[in-house]
Amino acid sequence: MAFDGILVRALRMELAEALKDGRISKIAQPEKEELLLNFKTPSGAKRLLLSGSASLPLIYLTEENKPSPQTAPGFTMLLRKHIGSGRLLGISQAGLERALDFEFEALSELGDPVKRHLILEIMGKYSNIIFTDENMMILDAVRHVPPSVSSVRTVLPGHPYFLPETQKKADLLSEAPEHFAESLQDTDTLQGALTQHYTGLSSQSVSEFLYEAGFDASAFVSSLSPSEKLRYTEAVFSWKKRLEDGPFDPCIVYRDGIPTAYSAAGLPSYEGLKGTEVRHFSSPSAMLEAYLSEKNTAVNMRQRSQDMRRVIQNLIERSAKKLDLQQKQLQDTEKKEQLKIQGELLNAYSYQLPVGEKKVRVMNYYTGKEIDIPTDPDLSIADNAKKLFDRYGKLKRTAKALETLIPETEAELTHLQTILVSIDLAQDAQDLAEIREEMAEAGYIKRQHTKNGRKQKITSRPYHYRSSDGFDIYVGRNNTQNDLLTFRFAEGNDIFMHAKKMPGSHVIIRTGGAEVPDRTYEEAGALAAYYSAGRTAPKTEIDYVEKKQVKKPSGAKPGFVVYYTNYSLMASPDISGIERIE
Repeated sequence: MAFDGILVRALRMELAEALKDGRISKIAQPEKEELLLNFKTPSGAKRLLLSGSASLPLIYLTEENKPSPQTAPGFTMLLRKHIGSGRLLGISQAGLERALDFEFEALSELGDPVKRHLILEIMGKYSNIIFTDENMMILDAVRHVPPSVSSVRTVLPGHPYFLPETQKKADLLSEAPEHFAESLQDTDTLQGALTQHYTGLSSQSVSEFLYEAGFDASAFVSSLSPSEKLRYTEAVFSWKKRLEDGPFDPCIVYRDGIPTAYSAAGLPSYEGLKGTEVRHFSSPSAMLEAYLSEKNTAVNMRQRSQDMRRVIQNLIERSAKKLDLQQKQLQDTEKKEQLKIQGELLNAYSYQLPVGEKKVRVMNYYTGKEIDIPTDPDLSIADNAKKLFDRYGKLKRTAKALETLIPETEAELTHLQTILVSIDLAQDAQDLAEIREEMAEAGYIKRQHTKNGRKQKITSRPYHYRSSDGFDIYVGRNNTQNDLLTFRFAEGNDIFMHAKKMPGSHVIIRTGGAEVPDRTYEEAGALAAYYSAGRTAPKTEIDYVEKKQVKKPSGAKPGFVVYYTNYSLMASPDISGIERIE
C-alpha cells in the first residue's frame, strides 16, 4: 500500500477538475481527525472526505454520508465561521510532497474578501489538517503539536505554517536530466537512486516503474554500462512526464478476493500473476473508496466469522483424529481370519498337541505348510482355541461396525471442510448467517433466534454470472444453497460443475436446451475452481455432467452429491473477466 506523493498528485488533478468553481455548502467533522466537506459545483454536488488520522490518513471524493456529533467540535465551528460558504480558488501541491493546500476565498466579518488555506498533510503518524489565514499563519489544526512534542515544527494557533524538510530530499518534478545523471551514486540501487534522494516516491511505485521499464530494481548503479545508464535516465524522465501530466492508472490488487495493494500509477508486475486480480478504476477516489470499503469488509468478515471458524477447525481436527483411529482399528481387524484359522487348527489337532507350551507347531491344511500358534500354557488346547475364536468374533464385530462408522466419519469430515470453505468464501453478513444456520442444523453450535424466539429467516440467492457467450451461470454460496441450486433450481439438461474431490460450491450452467460453447465451459470451470478449496492453486480439475445425472443419497449431509459418469476439465481460478450480475 503506497499513499505516496504520486497518488496525492493524481488526487490533486482529479479534485481540481471535480471541484472547479465549487463553493462549500456544509462542513462536518464525523470523527475527531476527519472532515466531510460538501461542495456545490457547476457539475453538481460533491462530497469530499479528508482524514488527518495518524493510523489512516486519506482524502477522496465520496457519495457516502456519515453521521456527525450532536455538538460540533471547535475546529468545525471555526471552519464554518471562516469558509462556511467559501469559494474554492485552487488546490496546490509542492512537488510530490504528501500535502494538499486548498485555497478558499470567503468574506471577513466586515464583508471584505479574504483568502484562507485548508491544508491536509498525509505523513503517517505526523498527518494533520491545518487551517491558516492568507499569510499562512495557523488559525487551528485537528492535532496540536507543541514544542515539547516536536522540535522541528510547532503546529499551534498563531504560529507560521511551513512544510517540514527533515529528509533533505529533492523534487523529481523540478529535476533536470543532466543533473540527475551526474548525481547518480554507484553505491545506490536503481530503486534507491529514486526513493532515497527524491521526495514523495514510495518503494512500491518506483519498483513498479522499473519493472515496466525492464530494469532490475535491486541492481546497483555501478553495474550499468554508459548506454544502460543513459537508458535508465531517459526512462526516469519519461516517467516524470507521465507523473506531471498523466494519465494515471488507479488500480487495486486482489489476492483471494481481498484487496492487498493499490496504486495511482499502475501495478504491472501483478498483471497476469496467478492467484491475483488487478482491477482498474476510473479515478483515484473510486479506487481508494473501494479499497477501504472492501478491506474493512474483509477484516470485519474475518472477525465476525472467527468464532465459527474456530469451532469448525476444532471439529475438523477431532474428526480427522477419529478417522485415523478408526482406520487403524480397521487395519488391526485384518488379522481376524488368521485367528479363526488358528482356532480351527487347534481344535483339529487338539488330541495330539502338548499342554503347557507357549506355542505349538501344526500343519495348516489350507496351505500345506507348518505354522506356529502362540498359546497360553495355563490353558488347555480347547480353551486356547476358544480364546482365539473370542478374539476373532470381537474383531469381526469391530470390522462390521467400522464399515458403517468410517463412511460416517468421512462424510462428517467432508461436511466440516465444506463449511470451512464456505466461511472463507463468505462475502457478507448474510452469507455468515446462512452458514451459522447450517452449523446449528448439524448440531455444531446453538441456533440463534430472533427476539420473538423464532428461527432466523435466511433469504439469500446464489451468485449470478453471465458467460461471454450469454449463458447464465449460478454458484452456490454454501451447502444448504448448493442443495437448493442443484435439486430445486437447476433443470435436467443444465450443466452441473464441481471441483474434483475437494470442498467447493455447486456451479450450474443454465442451458435452456442449447449447446454450451467451450468458452462457457471454461468460464464456469474457473468459477468452480475459484469457489472451492483449490482457489489458490494454479489449476484445479473440475468435474461436469448434466444435472439429471447428479443424485443425493438418502440421509446425506447438505451439499453432498454423487454422480457415476462425468467429464473433466482443468481450470484456472481466474474469474476477473466474467461478468457478475448483481
